[in-house]
Amino acid sequence: MSIRLINIGFGNIVSVNRIISIVSPESAPIKRLVQEARERGSLIDATYGRRTRAVIIMDSGHIILSAVQPETVAHRIVSKEELEEG
Repeated sequence: MSIRLINIGFGNIVSVNRIISIVSPESAPIKRLVQEARERGSLIDATYGRRTRAVIIMDSGHIILSAVQPETVAHRIVSKEELEEG
């Protein structure tokens, strides 16, 4: 198994293999998840002060905030997989 990385905005890179889900930050349960991660010190803010558009949940329990839309992050994962297969 090789390490696959994707850009989540502003040159920030995450391991695709460690992502559990990519969700929108709008719902109350996700806002609560982000706040709990902030309180326990496992929140990674990769927005560079921009509006949070995607919340990336990692298998390590870390929560990553990104200024890139969830669909864009997902598209980058799929595009990278297609390039590697081709």
